[in-house]
Amino acid sequence: MGSSASSSLDWARDCAAVIPCFNEEPDVGAVVRSVQKYLPTVFVVDDGSADNTAIRAADIGAVVIRNAVNHGKGSALRTGLSHARAQGFAWALTMDGDGQHVAIDIPGFFSCAERTGAALVVGNRLGTPEKIPPLRRLVNRLMTKILSRLTGTSLADSQCGFRLINLDDWAKLTVTTDHFETESELLVQFIRAGHRIDFVPVQVIYESGRSKIRPVLDTCRWLRWWMAQ
Repeated sequence: MGSSASSSLDWARDCAAVIPCFNEEPDVGAVVRSVQKYLPTVFVVDDGSADNTAIRAADIGAVVIRNAVNHGKGSALRTGLSHARAQGFAWALTMDGDGQHVAIDIPGFFSCAERTGAALVVGNRLGTPEKIPPLRRLVNRLMTKILSRLTGTSLADSQCGFRLINLDDWAKLTVTTDHFETESELLVQFIRAGHRIDFVPVQVIYESGRSKIRPVLDTCRWLRWWMAQ
């Protein structure tokens, strides 16, 4: 089973935030600042941005890891998680750089890991589904239902990128995808490895035109990944 979190764990010392970003100049500074209230170490993976994402993040005190070209969210996540583990962190909290996730929800992830011993804690946005755009809500529910059947596990929200990850357990998995399907692959791999996963309710803020998801292309990638399972 996965490593359990001790109630005496010092999250500010043992956990780093990992934020993959692609052209998030307008929001990344505020996101980093809000996260620093809970986690002093923030790694921003600037995945080939054409704007000043890296500068804005560094100005606020984030450690910026920069890709010269865009590799995809999944690849950026792997880079950030690998870097956090190499720096000695036992846990990583992942979230988006566009302001969609709210830092005030971070303590709930820590409490859940301490209470349940989960190696992966995932944010659940579907407790207030009316805040999610209708098409994304439909796709999320469908993918979550499919993955629940695939894993034989009742999943609350399979697509949320707001997560707390045990890095030693993560490092033993084989996660190969490079784009938005990585969130699904990571969930499936944790379950198949016998690690406990859990979900915590989170708020979500959506603004039109800010999603980096390309509906047709990313859905096709997800379907290709799913059919290979």
